[in-house]
Amino acid sequence: MAILFFITGLIFLIVGAEALVRGSSRLAAAVGISPLVIGLTVVAFGTSSPELAVSIKSALSNQASLAVGNVIGSNIFNVLFILGLSALIVPLSVSQQLVRLDVPLMITISVVVLVLSLDGIFSRTDGLMLVTGLATYISFLIYQSRRENSHVQEEYAKEFGTEKNVTNSWTKNIVMVLSGLALLVLGSRWLVNGAVSFAQYLGVSELVIGLTIVSAGTSLPEVVTSVIAAVRGERDIAVGNVIGSNIFNIMGVLGCASIVAPMGIEVATAISRFDIPVMIAVAFACLPIFYTGGLISRKEGALFLSYYVAYTFYLVFAASHHDALPVFNAAMLYFIIPLTMVTLIIVALREMHNRKNRSE
Repeated sequence: MAILFFITGLIFLIVGAEALVRGSSRLAAAVGISPLVIGLTVVAFGTSSPELAVSIKSALSNQASLAVGNVIGSNIFNVLFILGLSALIVPLSVSQQLVRLDVPLMITISVVVLVLSLDGIFSRTDGLMLVTGLATYISFLIYQSRRENSHVQEEYAKEFGTEKNVTNSWTKNIVMVLSGLALLVLGSRWLVNGAVSFAQYLGVSELVIGLTIVSAGTSLPEVVTSVIAAVRGERDIAVGNVIGSNIFNIMGVLGCASIVAPMGIEVATAISRFDIPVMIAVAFACLPIFYTGGLISRKEGALFLSYYVAYTFYLVFAASHHDALPVFNAAMLYFIIPLTMVTLIIVALREMHNRKNRSE
């Protein structure tokens, strides 16, 4: 029954997120909201709605580790797995707005989360601060959208429709939004209950389940959106969806969950010492890769994927107290990670040198 509830809940989350994204995107276009704002807010936030539903349900049920693990795990999964997989399919172009604004913002708020977690709890005050930051970010995007170029407008309009072809289907789109929300609520309840049963049966913590199974499951809408966008050549959507979703996960999902939790959300020491720093490192890794040539190559995609596999192995080894854990930790800490960082720094410096020479 636990497996049945988990799978059914996951299916409901995916279908509900798709209906919510499609319906709300077309309604937004119908009232004249710009395509770029739709892409970076409605689409990115809509694909993060499963994380929101699951985290709020977990917070209300006093399952704090599941709520926090879902957010942190989803952000790590989004960058390493989704961008890695999408880049393997086709190299992804990166807009300058992402490099100059959105990625630095993702890094900044990831560090803010670490600071907020040091007292061992995400309080309602912390949640209000994060949600206020999200509202400010959205307001800036609306202002910034006035400067979007025709290429971006055409790409988002092609994917999500234009004002002309969506105005005549208001009833259908409203029904899609309401149906999507209902499926999200029901699906989140079943998925959380199934995940807790998994954790109890396997003898592992809710945190590990949240960081792995739940975070990957709730991120499936992002997987579908980004991979399909990459296949279609809509590369701005593929990358912007991931970065926008990560920003919303922290400021929207974690913020709302902290507000609705009766006593705030307790933060396990393991999260502050390991998982949040990993999320920060992953966010930092985006900057030099996005900066080098404005392209995420297939090699860089493979690098992202390999790191996600390594992170998952670590969680499994740590949860099972496997004998290979010390050797694995030493290899990652003293060889793989330093080698990767040195390589990224060299590539970034080389790109900066090349740009300087071209400008001269």
